[in-house]
Amino acid sequence: MLIEIERVKPKPIPQRIIDRSEIWGRKIKIETNSFNLISAQSGMGKSTLLHILFGLRHDYLGEVKIDGKHVRPKNWKDWEVFRRERISLLFQDLRLFAALSARENIELIPLNNPTAPSIDEMAKHLGMTEFLDRPMNNLSHGQRQRVALIRALRKPFELLLLDEPFSHLDKENQSRACSLVDEVTRSNKAGLIVSSLGGVPALAFKNTFAL
Repeated sequence: MLIEIERVKPKPIPQRIIDRSEIWGRKIKIETNSFNLISAQSGMGKSTLLHILFGLRHDYLGEVKIDGKHVRPKNWKDWEVFRRERISLLFQDLRLFAALSARENIELIPLNNPTAPSIDEMAKHLGMTEFLDRPMNNLSHGQRQRVALIRALRKPFELLLLDEPFSHLDKENQSRACSLVDEVTRSNKAGLIVSSLGGVPALAFKNTFAL
């Protein structure tokens, strides 16, 4: 999936931030199937960028194209189909249901990724097997991040967007998570965009952009 960002300026982002950004106000191409890191401090627009690519925000100047087609003409139904079949986003706030178990949260996705390992296999890889049937409100933030990651990997995608996905993981668990992301993304022949507060996850990034 080829992403072209053409002089995009989100209206809430101050001009002083846009002026020094490597993305805002510039022409950027994110190549098909490439691994990309978006690095910046809080408040610079990392989540805004991912939400624009996911079709959740439209309050910006400039244009975004996916596979050569402008995204602005997409209506809500177009975006619904696109998100269900072609793109996956791990939100920074995770958007999990506290009263449901980890497994139930993962199983909420409408379509399963045929190339991904099973829920139990991914849980084992991430050290989460014993927590799958516990309610989310009994889990730590780091455990919830891993649940949200499994859910993001279990749906079909050609582009995977991860918004600060490892912020509450220690070095060992971050390494496990990165290896799983790498495995499933490459199996999907998909692209990857990861946002970070400054750390560089153990993934083979082709490009690193500073917002």
